[in-house]
Parts: sequence; C-alpha cells; structure tokens
Amino acid sequence: MKRTPHLLAIQSHVVFGHAGNSAAVFPMQRLGVNVWPLNTVQFSNHTQYKQWTGEVLASQQIPALIDGIAAIGELGNCDAVLSGYLGTADQGRAILTGVARIKAANPKALYLCDPVMGHPEKGCIVAPEVSRFLLDEAAVVADLLCPNQLELDSFAGRKPTSLADCLGMARALLERGPKAIVVKHLDYPGKEPDGFEMLLVTPEGSWHLRRPLLAFPRQPVGVGDLTSGLFLARLLLGDSLVAAFEFAASAVHEVLLETQACGSYELELVRAQDRIAHPRVRFEAVQL
Repeated sequence: MKRTPHLLAIQSHVVFGHAGNSAAVFPMQRLGVNVWPLNTVQFSNHTQYKQWTGEVLASQQIPALIDGIAAIGELGNCDAVLSGYLGTADQGRAILTGVARIKAANPKALYLCDPVMGHPEKGCIVAPEVSRFLLDEAAVVADLLCPNQLELDSFAGRKPTSLADCLGMARALLERGPKAIVVKHLDYPGKEPDGFEMLLVTPEGSWHLRRPLLAFPRQPVGVGDLTSGLFLARLLLGDSLVAAFEFAASAVHEVLLETQACGSYELELVRAQDRIAHPRVRFEAVQL
C-alpha cells in the first residue's frame, strides 16, 4: 500500500469561514494528505469583515509544538511544510528553524512559502515587519514560493508592464533559491479582463494558465490559501509541477463555481468536496 503523505501546515485559522488553514486543511485531506495544522493566529473570522476577535500565537509555541512531534518520533514522517499568514516576523523565524529541523529529520521534505503580505484596500492586514521577513529571509529558504501579483511586485520592487515582464520578475525571484515559483494571480497592463491568469516558473521552463474569471458581489477570501494547499498536496501525491499546477487551478475553479451558485461570500468547500477531488473541467497550462 502506498504511504500517505504528511504535511505540517503553519498559517492562520478562522473559527467561522475559510481562510488560511480553514481554507486549505480540509481540501488537502480530501485529496488524501494527512495534514498537521499549526495555527499562527486564531480569529473569529477573516479580517475582511472589518471586525474580528482572537489572538496571535506566541512565536515560542511553534518550536515547542514541533518539539512535541519530535518527542513522539514522528518528525521524520513530515514530507512538507506549508507556511502562510504570519502574525509576527518572530513567528516566521520560528518556522524557518522548524523547517531546518524537519529537513534534518527528512532531507526530502519540501517547504512551500505562501508569502502573505496583505492587501490593505481589501482589509487584509499584515505587519510591515512580516513583509520584510518574507522578502529578506523566507524567500531564500523556500523550495516553492507562491506569491500573488502584489507580492511578486513587492519582491521585484516594481509593477509589471506586460506578461513577459511578469515572467522576468518571477525568473529573477528563482535566483534567490526556490525551485519553482507559482504566481497565483497575474495582473498586468493589457491582460484580458474576463480571464484569471496564473504562472508557473521553474529553471527548466515556464507555463501560463488561463481560466474564466467568475463574477462575485464580493470576491471570496482564501482562494490563494486553497491554491497553495492543493498545489503542494498534489506534488506530495506524485504529480509533476505542471500537473499539480493544472490540478490546483481546476479544483479551485470548481470551488468557485459552487460558491457562485450558492451566492456565498465564504468558499463552499464542503459542498464542493467531490469536485475538489475530481474536477470536471481541466485547464491546461501552455509552455511559454
């Protein structure tokens, strides 16, 4: 029997709705990955509601919890670490220490960094120190980096002028150390307004993917968290980088179709669970 992969997911959690681990854990489990959730913050709901309650996990709790996993002899079974929303830069540094420890126990383990830097216009708040940590420290350690366009712009220090320019920005980011870059949401001058575009860039090649942009009164939150989780899960299950990229885009589209049909602001993950596992529409990435 093929071994079930294990993944440590270190990011935010909301009690109500779907963002961070609350958007990624169940879909990854539905695909067949054992997920160990470690929540950097626990909020009542995501911050784009403009009001929330909750607290940030003390950074020293991250190595303490990893110590506990090591103490029962399970750390070497961790095949990957996924990190997302951070409450503080100290949390990020604790995660990098944990990644190093996991890689020492399992040299094949992957680290995917989803460099959440916030979007103040939408109400997604991230401390400036966290953004600096992601730009200066996390990118050089990550095996896989999954920015959106705003985050890619932050890494490059400018906005793009074209799709080709986005590609150049991602290729420059590869030089910092990651083995692959997934730009989860492209936005550049001249982009078709009715399409949602993504980019996969590796040292071996680059692939562009386009799917329909679905209309919502308010765009659902957690789509990027879902995308990163599905991409990493499919890699652990044996997909190539391109196949995992295509699968993630297709499965996310299925979730959004269900969410749109329900008129929901929150992602309809439970209703769409079979469509996550078996997307009906597959989008193909085109090599550039």
